[in-house]
Amino acid sequence: MKFSPTTYKAGNQNWMISQDKNKFLFFANNEGLLEHNGTDWLLYPTPNETIIRSVKIIQDKIYTGCYMDFGYWKRASNGILEYTSLTPKIKSKILDDEQFWNILEFGKWVVFQSLNQIFIYDTQTENFQIVNPKNPIFKAYVVGKSIYFQTVSNGLFEIENGKSKLISKESFFIQNKIVALFKKGNSLLMVTQFNGIYEYKDKSVQKWITDSDSNLNESSIYCAQKSSTNGIILGTVSNGIFIIDSNGKTQYHITQNKGISNNTALSLFEDGEQNLWVGLDNGINCINLASPIRSYSDETGILGTVYCSALFQNNLYIGTNQGLFFKRTGEDNFQFIAGTKGQVWSLFVYDNTLLCGHDAGTFLIENNKAFPIFNESGTWKFEAKPENPNQIVQGNYYGLSLLERINGRWIFKNKINGFDYSSKYFEWLSKNEILVSHEYKGIFKLKLNPENSKVIQFETFKSPKKGKNAGLTKYNNKIYYCNKEGFYVFNSSKNSFSRDAKLSKITENNEYISGKLMPDNSNRLWFFSRNYINYFSYGKLTPELEHYAIPIPSSLTNSMLGYENITQLSDSQYLIGTTDGYYSINIDELIFNNYLVHLTNISTNKQNESLISIPLATDGNFKFDENNITFSYTVPEYNKYIMAEFQYLLKGVQNEWSEWSGKSTVNFKNLQPGTYTFSVRAKIGNSITENTEKYTFTILKPWYLTNTALVIYTILLLIMAYFINKAYQKYYYKQQEKLIEENNRLLEIKELETEQELMRIKNQQLEQDFENKNKELAASTMSLIKKNELLAMIKDDLKNSESGSKSLKSVISTINKNINEEDTWNVFVDAFNNADKDFLKKIKNAHPSLTPNDLRLTAYLRLNLSSKEIAPLLNISVRSVEIKRYRLRKKMDLPHEKGLVEYILSI
Repeated sequence: MKFSPTTYKAGNQNWMISQDKNKFLFFANNEGLLEHNGTDWLLYPTPNETIIRSVKIIQDKIYTGCYMDFGYWKRASNGILEYTSLTPKIKSKILDDEQFWNILEFGKWVVFQSLNQIFIYDTQTENFQIVNPKNPIFKAYVVGKSIYFQTVSNGLFEIENGKSKLISKESFFIQNKIVALFKKGNSLLMVTQFNGIYEYKDKSVQKWITDSDSNLNESSIYCAQKSSTNGIILGTVSNGIFIIDSNGKTQYHITQNKGISNNTALSLFEDGEQNLWVGLDNGINCINLASPIRSYSDETGILGTVYCSALFQNNLYIGTNQGLFFKRTGEDNFQFIAGTKGQVWSLFVYDNTLLCGHDAGTFLIENNKAFPIFNESGTWKFEAKPENPNQIVQGNYYGLSLLERINGRWIFKNKINGFDYSSKYFEWLSKNEILVSHEYKGIFKLKLNPENSKVIQFETFKSPKKGKNAGLTKYNNKIYYCNKEGFYVFNSSKNSFSRDAKLSKITENNEYISGKLMPDNSNRLWFFSRNYINYFSYGKLTPELEHYAIPIPSSLTNSMLGYENITQLSDSQYLIGTTDGYYSINIDELIFNNYLVHLTNISTNKQNESLISIPLATDGNFKFDENNITFSYTVPEYNKYIMAEFQYLLKGVQNEWSEWSGKSTVNFKNLQPGTYTFSVRAKIGNSITENTEKYTFTILKPWYLTNTALVIYTILLLIMAYFINKAYQKYYYKQQEKLIEENNRLLEIKELETEQELMRIKNQQLEQDFENKNKELAASTMSLIKKNELLAMIKDDLKNSESGSKSLKSVISTINKNINEEDTWNVFVDAFNNADKDFLKKIKNAHPSLTPNDLRLTAYLRLNLSSKEIAPLLNISVRSVEIKRYRLRKKMDLPHEKGLVEYILSI
């Protein structure tokens, strides 16, 4: 695995590497302390912003050394590392411009080495011992129960009781810089910078011979690491990495041309699973030394994409888009087979013969040379003909054709006419029946004539449907077809395909990428899916197919979809072609350890605010608005081709575990107040991790929903209810009072209305009486008028009579008495006052200038009498009445538009 600075987001150079008990890795990087947990990278800058030159994990502390400072990092409760410097006590002892390049563990002591001094820190007493050699220090080493260091020009020293002791000042220790010291029995192995490896025993130095000495003598060794197999791993400045076993034999020499990112190795570290970590001059690489998977990457691009491979006569052949290549057993480099330039689709080993299906046709490969035997069209595939070992049917771009072996030589016999569709996948059904799968047209069943020269009948199956990258193959005497809908098995008796529900589960959950099926020589059926390499085989105790999954995703296999290929090299060794080479896998050695899943970080945030990391060891209590929670987790697994998958459950939100996913973080937003338990587990292959990490937390209710708040609300509600009740009582009392008052008012109004009604009736009665009296008065007045008129007429008649007797005069006198105006007026006034009280007073008060005659006239006008009717009453003419009315109007000073009678009636 290659990690560039842009991947881990830190400096280019990494000077030292260490690993903690959780299998997390730490790197002394140019920009600070770099942490890798198998999933994520995290950089902790140094407090003084200088380069970290050394790192060493001892128990639960991560010790680092940098420019003029050293100390340790310890993980806080929230999972974040915090730094503590150890130099304040000895600040005066540190030299100007001093850097600490190495850290060693020795019992209860931690040794910090610069190029000038060695500080020995007692972790129990927290005291220091300082070793100050006269000359600069090249390097310090811990070997067994001893601490050694080498100085420039002064030889090799050992530290005893906090002081330096000279071990040897031989010319070897003066002339050579010792990069590393390792224990080897009773001797020491010394790795020098320029002259290879030596053995120091019984105070004598001897060359430790390896088969890479010529290369090592020309290389500058910068770092060295003893391997778990007692070998030695060497990192050079310009010649990559050497891995040498305990016998001095070179197992690997890995350079930039063979896979690593850079030829300068600044640091080496073998982790607990025998992965070799290399801190390079420009990045970090991880080499899976113990992995059953080995990759061959074609950095030159000469090979191209591998479409097929075959092991034939101790040679490995690979067919690519560039042609056919081979390499002999024990060799590293491939050789091109002349004449095969172009696309190679298949390699077919049959009866000590190797056939090559090529874009240009078919080639016979003999002695690593290609001989064309068919060139009419490209060839996809080969299948031996049943019951005739000397004939082979090949699938071509345009149908099928037949090869035949005559006198030990394979030649083209004939094309099988009557079917011209591309035949990439086909299988024999019987002696003269073939099934052909076409990606875009579906599945055909062909029936051949006895001579195999012509298709005499063919049919197209309606089911299963055609599908992209669909495949067809024969396995254990059954024909299987696979597309995105699943696996199908052909039933000869029913002449149809039926879906196999058990096998089809593999294509569910978006796992299908290709339906190509590949049987091997060990009765295994291989199939590639999105996240796994799958194979089926029959169990030893059951006749049913058993499914095995290798957790290598398609993103890592890097195979061409629809052209995946796997070749069995031995009982357990397989080769898988990729777009840039191939890799091999040993399924017997593919053992998944009992990994542990770790919660690496839990962070919360409010809406639109930054994440805040929280303690991992204790249950969490978060405010109601801190209800966006992110969980990060990992499995510290560093195999390039093995991917961990995770599954989580949040009780309180989910009832079932999530689907398996490679994503190592999950975020829950807007969680409601309540208590939750988050659980996460992982699996690698079919193995689920031993542990399930759990974290319980509570989202607190907002203050206005807490129990205290609810009690306060209850009290307030009771108080409110009390006052509301009082208010309602007061309100209803007022309403009742108001209602009573209203009722009383209504009663009063009713009584008033009754009184008014009575008054109205009484007034009506009075008006009626008044009207009646007026009528009576008018009638009386008229009667007086008539009487006076009659008397006047009689009087006039008597006056006109010629007789002037005394008796006649007596009658006239009597008449004059009866028509006396004063008497008549007095009677009228009494009657008028009874009918219309106070009118005369009112009119007199309004018009004091009115005379009695004027009042008499107004009274008559009040009775609405005309001038003609008034004249007899006043014993004057009508004309005189009109004149009186005019004068009365003047005395009353009435306006012109106001009527006299109208005015008098209105008073």
